[in-house]
Amino acid sequence: MSARRRRPGVIALSLALIAAGGAGVAVLLLQVGNRTDVVTVVRDVQVGQVLTEDDLGKASLALDPAVKAVRADNLKSVVGKWAAVELKPGSLLSPSQVTKDNLVKAGEQLVPIGLEPKQIPATALVPGQKVQLVHVPAQGTTDTDKTSGATPQTIDGRVVKASGAAPGTGIVVVDVATAATDGPTAAAWEAAGTLRLVLAAPDGD
Repeated sequence: MSARRRRPGVIALSLALIAAGGAGVAVLLLQVGNRTDVVTVVRDVQVGQVLTEDDLGKASLALDPAVKAVRADNLKSVVGKWAAVELKPGSLLSPSQVTKDNLVKAGEQLVPIGLEPKQIPATALVPGQKVQLVHVPAQGTTDTDKTSGATPQTIDGRVVKASGAAPGTGIVVVDVATAATDGPTAAAWEAAGTLRLVLAAPDGD
């Protein structure tokens, strides 16, 4: 937007400052109309952590309309909510990065699962995604499910966080929330290398 289309009061003040030798200040004033006050992240916040005012700050930026960011006057509305993704200092906070629902609910346990590159689904794993943990007997062992053709044991779970691929190995660690009664079983399958993760249907069926 050109200076001719700005508010008359701002233009008049800018011209007065230019006449007084304050050209730099005048340019700053002409840019103020393009800036938006937004919420920023000022310290590391882990997935599932409750946001506090100490985690957040404010900044005035020239923001592209396509960028979705929480406005500064809405800061109070995100305090007390849970981080849906990992938040890093210096980043803008967008509405999709917070949730009103605790990612790990009462009566649940968090089970970390390491996936090798060949075990990682092509579909990106995102917080809230429903999955099934499947028990696959180790090769060379005798298992009643394997010999009888019965349906393998499964545990329902929900993705809380998926890490990036580890350098060198490509292993991705996925934190999965399960019922507290199933957590120890899932952890034992993981330790024995007999656990596989599959995506559940979108409707959870």
